[in-house]
Amino acid sequence: MKSTAHAFKTQAIAALSDANLQEALARAHGGFVRKRKAAIDALPEFEALRETARAIKTHTLSHLDFYLERYEAKVTASGGFVHWARTSAEACAIVTEICKQAHAQRITKGKSMIGEEIGINQALEAAGFQVTETDLGEYIIQLAHESPSHIIAPAVHKTRDQIGELFREHHAEYAFTGPRTEVSELVDEARQVLRDVFLAADVGITGANFLVAETGSNALVTNEGNGDLTCTLPRVHVVLASIEKVVPTLEDATVLLRLLGRSASGQRMSAYTTYSTGPRRPGDRSLDVGQDPDGPEQYHVVLVDNGRSEILASPYREILHCIRCGACLNHCPVYGAIGGHAYGWVYPGPMGAVLTPLMIGRKEAMDLPYACTLNGHCREVCPMSIPLPDLLRRLRTDIYQHREVPRSARWSIQGWAFLARHWRLYNRLAATGTKILRALGGRRRWLAGLPFLSGWTRTRDLPTPQGTTFQEAWEQQQRKESKT
Repeated sequence: MKSTAHAFKTQAIAALSDANLQEALARAHGGFVRKRKAAIDALPEFEALRETARAIKTHTLSHLDFYLERYEAKVTASGGFVHWARTSAEACAIVTEICKQAHAQRITKGKSMIGEEIGINQALEAAGFQVTETDLGEYIIQLAHESPSHIIAPAVHKTRDQIGELFREHHAEYAFTGPRTEVSELVDEARQVLRDVFLAADVGITGANFLVAETGSNALVTNEGNGDLTCTLPRVHVVLASIEKVVPTLEDATVLLRLLGRSASGQRMSAYTTYSTGPRRPGDRSLDVGQDPDGPEQYHVVLVDNGRSEILASPYREILHCIRCGACLNHCPVYGAIGGHAYGWVYPGPMGAVLTPLMIGRKEAMDLPYACTLNGHCREVCPMSIPLPDLLRRLRTDIYQHREVPRSARWSIQGWAFLARHWRLYNRLAATGTKILRALGGRRRWLAGLPFLSGWTRTRDLPTPQGTTFQEAWEQQQRKESKT
């Protein structure tokens, strides 16, 4: 996916002015938060599961090479094929070649953030294949020629009216007159259109929530069942997964699944949790084992690195604990105000503000680590306890130390640091500034149009300072106490 992270500020301002986006975000935000809270409150052992899950990930990442090799051996033993891709270009080339070898024409695809990351749809379409997204949210944004704005709810930025209009435009050839605005009607219409696509597909591509080294299985979590149809009906099933998705055992995967559903959508477990292990088995009469009734003839797993090995060897390795639940997005005030597209790449919100600069470069995504109030809520709700605010602060430090911020910003930081080290001068300037701001505010008691504060006053009131500065008040208190 092409990045526009360098234009974050412009995109954020546009998002704040988009009435449809603001309506959609306001409607979705509260639902995610309430459902997660109810699910967590109903699970007394949540914190214990959280600690166990974090230990599983920490152990796995410390022995990642071992578990990846074990996973590959198990997949191969079950009749599947494992392909290793260092970059997104290599991954796209591998998948494209698999589709060519299968003489495929139509490809169905389940929701996959790694697929968005490497741009698999664009690569396959450029090679002449017809690709159809089968997750409802992904299908909607495919019709709109947009990218996902949320990692679990790709079309959360769309209102029902917008979706109804999209369906009216694209489904006329199927004799749907529309537009429809009721959720049940929209879902039913999409289901009818996609039914023939599922049956005609030659290759199905899915992501993987977890890869199980113990069995060579991939665990896939959905709420619509489209993932099951995508991986069982076509002749060829291709699993796209990043290397940090591997876990040692089925028991480990179960621990993570108990956290994933509750953190993502407030469910005890997603509606469909499917384990796929290799292609359809032919059967063996000598062992009294019959042929599998369904499943693909070929099973391929493409393991994608795409910069993760470098992250693993860096101070930012804890971001690889992420299980893509989206809880940090749902509780982030910045994401809640501007949505996902403003971030300019695949991964939005707090986890994206960390991951994007590491994957596409700090200079390209320089503004993202600053798109955070550092309130710490993302860390509180993260099921893996990833210290996202700490990682964002570290990124800010790296950006500053590598002189990747504008010169004016460096001078401002240096000036602030100088004042912080010279407290007497700081106190005098603070007292003077307080008087000036109070005078500018006058009787209104709020400020607007100030040259250095327009970013704040353009969208909100800035109250004038009242009373004394904190330092003055503290000194007055000290003098009173000394007299008594």
